[in-house]
Amino acid sequence: MLLVLKNKQMLRLKILLLIAFGIFPAFGFVGSNMAYPIKWVLTNECTLKVNGSTNINKFSCVIPEYTKPDTLIFYKEQKNEPVKMSGSMALDVQNFDCHNPVMTSDLRKTLKVKIYPKIIIRFLSLNRYPDPNKKTDLIKGMVTIELAGTIRRYEVDYKYTAKENDNLNLIGTRQVKFSDFNINPPRKLGGMIKTDDELNVEFILNARILN
Repeated sequence: MLLVLKNKQMLRLKILLLIAFGIFPAFGFVGSNMAYPIKWVLTNECTLKVNGSTNINKFSCVIPEYTKPDTLIFYKEQKNEPVKMSGSMALDVQNFDCHNPVMTSDLRKTLKVKIYPKIIIRFLSLNRYPDPNKKTDLIKGMVTIELAGTIRRYEVDYKYTAKENDNLNLIGTRQVKFSDFNINPPRKLGGMIKTDDELNVEFILNARILN
């Protein structure tokens, strides 16, 4: 009898400790810092633009439409705290259009389209979740870009714009270099026309908040 009472007391003590530390979800006691997911689904008209220059002019190449309904998930904990993300975009290098057939062909060849047909952007985190009380917001985030078989990690500047019916627009910009991905910038006419190493990458995401 005494042993049974001791066992019951020990069980009660364990339950109280679990409740106190917020790790006993079966009874609804969850720690206040537990993350909960927020989902964005990408909608039509997401684009990727690459702006660069040569020693004689400037150029702009774009993948005009990314229509796959990929989902981005945000694990939000507290207001103004860093937010973990998961989700990605896999874009076809073959869809790049530089508004000039020769330049378009050169860019695709430079990016080794036949060997590495995709550019993959993986979304890792935001410095904070966009403020829902603001029409527009400026935030930063971390991504990886996989290009021509090389993966690089970057901090990206974002401009967030809220729209009607839980729709939104997110524009990310970042300076990168061909050499970041072990790529030699294109040259023409025996090296007389040289493409600069630096590129400005801009991706425009249109999405809808699911929850």
